[in-house]
Amino acid sequence: MRVASFDIVFQEIPGEVTLALNLSGCPCHCPGCHSPHLAEDIGEPLTTELIDDLINRYKGLITCVAFMGGDADPDYVVEMAAHINGLKTAWYSGRNVMPENSPFDYVKIGPYVEALGGLKSPKTNQRLYKRVGDEWQDITSAFWHTICTD
Repeated sequence: MRVASFDIVFQEIPGEVTLALNLSGCPCHCPGCHSPHLAEDIGEPLTTELIDDLINRYKGLITCVAFMGGDADPDYVVEMAAHINGLKTAWYSGRNVMPENSPFDYVKIGPYVEALGGLKSPKTNQRLYKRVGDEWQDITSAFWHTICTD
């Protein structure tokens, strides 16, 4: 598992300032994918040391760490997320299955279907869930706000 790139983002997880780790080696190959380069095996290895370094670099600025991809080895993504303490964790997966016994606070599931759009489209097949106690709450509609220009 490799990290192709990372960024601090504000829109992937509602209400969170997120360190998004873009994982390479994606096996999904969704038609119309906005990041097809992530199908390649590129970047530096995803390790607990790398995660610790990035979290320390952005300490006090981020509230969440999101694993963007990682469908080639979901168990490893779960293992890396379980290593994180004191921050929320999220996983954007192209699969249609919620990970069992996951340490995540948020999970996005579903492949990208170009005709349905991503999370910002009310027609999307993708869903973002937030852990509330022992339940998963669908918060996908948080992406569907429109801005009035009148």
